[in-house]
Amino acid sequence: QVQLAESGGGLVQAGDSRRLSCAASGRTFNRFTMAWFRQPPGKEREFVAAIFRGGQSVYYADAVRGRFTISTNNAKNTLFLQMNSLKLEDTATYFCAFDQGGIVSSVRRPHMYDYWGQGTQVTVSA
Repeated sequence: QVQLAESGGGLVQAGDSRRLSCAASGRTFNRFTMAWFRQPPGKEREFVAAIFRGGQSVYYADAVRGRFTISTNNAKNTLFLQMNSLKLEDTATYFCAFDQGGIVSSVRRPHMYDYWGQGTQVTVSA
């Protein structure tokens, strides 16, 4: 059974940086598609970034491209999200999500992912 656990959230000021981590266990994740989603207060869950099938390609939402970087460790059992130049609108609960394999056309869609963490809150203040 795949288990995901996010960490690294907290209260930060606009312009600061923060790194989120997602520890994964239960499987070998070399071929998994791994992603970050977020859910701002009162809004639907939205795509942030993804690594497709262990690193074949990387995808970002327009809102974070150039500020956020998604990566994994060599063992591919920890997923990171480096967030720089944080903005007020980055305030959200951040979730990591994994899928065994994945389809390129669906990497931005939550329904593709079978495994989810519980989320970690990031609050950006002025």
